[in-house]
Amino acid sequence: MASKHKVPSALLLVGVLLLSSGSTGSAARRLEEAAPASASEEHPAVPELPKIPELPHPVVVPELPKVPELPHPEVPKVPEVPHLTVPELPKPEVPEIPKPELPHELPPLPKVELPPKPEFHFPEPEAKP
Repeated sequence: MASKHKVPSALLLVGVLLLSSGSTGSAARRLEEAAPASASEEHPAVPELPKIPELPHPVVVPELPKVPELPHPEVPKVPEVPHLTVPELPKPEVPEIPKPELPHELPPLPKVELPPKPEFHFPEPEAKP
């Protein structure tokens, strides 16, 4: 929702936009009438492009001689890392958690009592004449 201060400025903006669009349209119309009609119809002749002579057949490039395969250097083997042994730790004693016991007989649930339902008396519609 626009506040009280924004409404007059918005109306002023809309009014200025309407006036500027109207003046732009009339200025464009005047320019169209003032432009010479013959200048837009004449087109300069496009000169024909000179024909390019066909290129000669591509020269076959001789294949390069095969390079002999270089010897592969021998790489030393990676030494095996011995498997580390994990020292045995004593297991901590876990205390026993007592199990909760449910009573064999559950107490009886209370009865749910709803409040009394009020009586409604609607007025009878009057007969239409």
